[in-house]
Amino acid sequence: MIVVKLREMIRAYELRTGQKLSYAGLAERSGLARATIESLASRSVYNTTLATIDKLCGALECSLTDLVQYEPTPDQSSSKKKRPKRSPHR
Repeated sequence: MIVVKLREMIRAYELRTGQKLSYAGLAERSGLARATIESLASRSVYNTTLATIDKLCGALECSLTDLVQYEPTPDQSSSKKKRPKRSPHR
C-alpha cells in the first residue's frame, strides 16, 4: 500500500519555515481543493493521482520520497512466498 504522509510533511514544512500551514492554506498554495487535502490527510486508503502528489510536493517544498511511502500489506507479503518450481518436462 502507498501511504501519503501529508500531516507529517505539513508539520515538517511548518518547522522548516516557521509558518503555520492549514489545509486551506495548503489548498491555496497547491491549487488543490481543500476537500482533496482533507481526504488525503484523514484516509489512509485515499486513491489519488500523481498530478495531486506533484502539486503537494511543490507546495510543501519536498520530494516524492518525503511525501509517499510504500508499506506492504499482509496479503502482499504472503504473495511473495516462493512458488514451487515447475518440472522441466511439461
